[in-house]
Amino acid sequence: MNQSRRKEATVRRLLEEASPPPVPQELYAEAVRRGGRLLRRRAALRRVMWLLLLAAAVAFVVWASTARPWVEPPSETTPPLTGW
Repeated sequence: MNQSRRKEATVRRLLEEASPPPVPQELYAEAVRRGGRLLRRRAALRRVMWLLLLAAAVAFVVWASTARPWVEPPSETTPPLTGW
């Protein structure tokens, strides 16, 4: 029997033998508490990211409306006037 078949047979035997060991009652409460905290953190982080994206979009619109980067800047020099 090669190594992989031996491992597979061991795993199958472990899965088929007995039921899983009992879980302590306080472990369930702790898992629920931590899971709820994790969900609240993720929701708060998602809100902060959306607010940052909104602030960046507003800042860009304000900058673009004041700087008007699509308009060609005025010429720095004037052409010489001849023939007056």
